[in-house]
Amino acid sequence: MEAIIIEINAWAWGVPMQVLLLGTGIFLTLGLGFLTWRRLGFAFRLLFSGFQGQGEGDIPPFRALMTSLSATIGTGNIAGVATAMTLGGPGALFWMWLTALFGMAMKYAEAVLAVRYREQDDQGGYSGGPMYYIKNGLGPRYALLGGAFALFGSMAGFGLANTVQSNSVAQVLGDQFQVPWELTGAVLMVVVGAVILGGIQRIAATASAVVPAMAIAYVAMSLMVIGLNIQAVPAALATVVDSAFNGASAAGGFAGATVWAAIRFGVARGIFSNEAGLGSAPIAHAAAKTNEPVEQGLIAMLGTFIDTLVVCTMTGLVIMLTGVLESGVSGASLTASAFGSALPGGELVVTLGVVLFATTTMIGWSFYGERCVVYLFGTKGILPFRILWVLAIPVGAGTDLGLIWLVADTLNAFMAIPNLIALLLLSPVVFQVSKVYFSRGSGSAGSVAQS
Repeated sequence: MEAIIIEINAWAWGVPMQVLLLGTGIFLTLGLGFLTWRRLGFAFRLLFSGFQGQGEGDIPPFRALMTSLSATIGTGNIAGVATAMTLGGPGALFWMWLTALFGMAMKYAEAVLAVRYREQDDQGGYSGGPMYYIKNGLGPRYALLGGAFALFGSMAGFGLANTVQSNSVAQVLGDQFQVPWELTGAVLMVVVGAVILGGIQRIAATASAVVPAMAIAYVAMSLMVIGLNIQAVPAALATVVDSAFNGASAAGGFAGATVWAAIRFGVARGIFSNEAGLGSAPIAHAAAKTNEPVEQGLIAMLGTFIDTLVVCTMTGLVIMLTGVLESGVSGASLTASAFGSALPGGELVVTLGVVLFATTTMIGWSFYGERCVVYLFGTKGILPFRILWVLAIPVGAGTDLGLIWLVADTLNAFMAIPNLIALLLLSPVVFQVSKVYFSRGSGSAGSVAQS
């Protein structure tokens, strides 16, 4: 079974999928006239203007972004970056940047469509995302495609964002502090359960409090390491760019990497980190209180910018500047080694990061899975899903999850395919809605103040 799934994953996340993901991002970026790059400043002004949103929805736009980021900023920002650089060399970081720059257009388009085509369920909650913009935007002929996304999305979270995350926390606390996995699993079950049983309001409130604090703290610690090695930053950046196009030669415990390895692992880890194109984030953005799809799209694209171009870059630079890439270590252990070599007790930064990032990922993704269940079975499926989600946490904490991780990878790819098809087919709607919004004078400093 494991051999079969590995073979499927090799195809599912192979060159065609990466070309489709990156190609969709490039197509949307060009079709929008580089709007996601040109309007980046306006998007940040919109976010920090105290913008609370005006219109229908469940949560303020800022909280929708924090809910999205709570699911996106996870162990991939710590372990994923390190793995990409170990397998693809320093150049993998460059291709992660490129993936994010074009991924912003996918995140923007996803949120625009999610708000435009969302629905209200019989409990008054707002549901949206790929399954809804497929059904309401593309019509009945594509209903099977929307159902496929919802089915894969409801299952993928149990592996990718639940059991695997609790397992990561149990491992790191066991290694660092000899905490029994049973205790870790029980505490996580109580904490996550207390949040998600309160629904999107409590999830969003928790995310809004925890996500900014943990992201700022991690970036601040990273900047301390960078500051201690500031004179080496230009050379490190030059090495990243050079190895992206020329490969990285072997040194120390580092086996070297080709240009293709840098592209392959940089693009793959970048996509896994920011989830642009996978269709998960628009499920959170569909709950935002707004009648302006474009404004939520602008806020949504900041998730990709923050996740990859800020947080992942911090991890990559710390690894480069501390010289641990050649140590032969990989994953979270490599990142821990980097912080530990630069700061007294620096390993604790990684330990705390893994615990917080993994916990918020479990909380954020629970909402994604729940909305997929609502699409398939209606609101009667909410409570059973939440109970199953909570009960799966301690199981993941003490189980060997090799096979589950592989299955989750496969389901994640199967989520992306329907979403990417929908983004391409509905791209004229995204282009038109964006054109109308900005043609009426929106997107200026004055419009931010009015919002």
